[in-house]
Amino acid sequence: MNKTIINALTEGFTHPVRDVLWGHVYMTEKMSLLTESAPFKKLTRIFQLGPVFHVYPGATHTRASHSIGVYHLGFRLLQNLVEKGASDWLSYQGVKSFLAACLLHDLGHFPYTHSLKDLPLLADHETLTGKIIMEDPMKNLVGAAGADPSMTAAIVDKDIPQTDSEVLFYRKLLSGALDPDKLDYLNRDARYCGVPYGAQDVDFILSRLHPCKERGADIDSRLIPNVESILFSKYLMYRTVYWHKHVRSATAMIKKTLISGLENGKITPTELYNLDDHSLFALLKDSDLAQAVREGLFFHTALEIPYDQEKLKPLRDTKVRTRLEERFAGELGVEELIIDLPEPASFETGLYVVDEKCGFSESSSAFKTEMVNAFIQTLYTVRIFIDQKYKDILKTNSKSYDIFNKLI
Repeated sequence: MNKTIINALTEGFTHPVRDVLWGHVYMTEKMSLLTESAPFKKLTRIFQLGPVFHVYPGATHTRASHSIGVYHLGFRLLQNLVEKGASDWLSYQGVKSFLAACLLHDLGHFPYTHSLKDLPLLADHETLTGKIIMEDPMKNLVGAAGADPSMTAAIVDKDIPQTDSEVLFYRKLLSGALDPDKLDYLNRDARYCGVPYGAQDVDFILSRLHPCKERGADIDSRLIPNVESILFSKYLMYRTVYWHKHVRSATAMIKKTLISGLENGKITPTELYNLDDHSLFALLKDSDLAQAVREGLFFHTALEIPYDQEKLKPLRDTKVRTRLEERFAGELGVEELIIDLPEPASFETGLYVVDEKCGFSESSSAFKTEMVNAFIQTLYTVRIFIDQKYKDILKTNSKSYDIFNKLI
């Protein structure tokens, strides 16, 4: 076994960070300094689940605690893979860069969960993370921790052209079906929301992964039930937590405010970078919608419509959607309404089952592509939100669904 890689994963991990979910998380002193930097401290001011605490009061955990959890699970994942031969294609600096990438992967994340994620003109948060890592103070701190800032940024930001096979290996570990990000957020979100759906057998999962230089980590058939559990847990978390109708309403109201501000020039894309939850609402202090969200006064769910991808595809264009909202509001006789389209959600695995010599969707799993697609179809619901003061209008307008279909 490569002693250099063993040293990278064993020497100097004497600085404990206490985590609610995983207990003591150990870092080197230099790695711990990353968590004391201003860009990382910003994550302590961003709720991991945005407005979810209005529905589940315990959901006040932050992106900082999640990031520490991802670092911890990434560390354990790499330890297990190294013991099974991955050290043959790893380097000391690469190991440190992967650990830094796990810890810093959300530095560029927007506040208020994914309210800003699919807005026009904005860079992806992974791209923003890469830029933050390549600028001081993070560049200097990452280098001092034994990592390569360029390598760390490239692991997080897949848009950075890359031919280094070690970086490509780490990318697959950080973003995959059994990645440390997903294993942490499912467990953490479920714990803080007080629901049982997200809990996963992390110890068993990490112990049964097999390193593959090209694919990252493979599984054997003994892990198929665990992958099925993750897929179903993710579905349940979306259905009961992430896409709860009140959460969707709050998110849609913030999106509406931001889209309007971007389109009329009152907000520029760069103003939306490096915000936390507080500074987002400070930026939107003159918006009645944003202040209503802050006070927990969400729009009412007026109509739920089955998702038809082809028919509703034009509404992905925010300008088209805004025009339709105005016309529909006029037809219903309300001052304002919001059409909420669910963002794309991935339930694919991309895993290879070594003993069955096939991909997960072709394996002995009951979760075939058709079942996964059925999950997605069940989740995807288009909602029409209106101010609470108009909620009785829909009771007297039984043709609202027909009006919507006519207008599309």
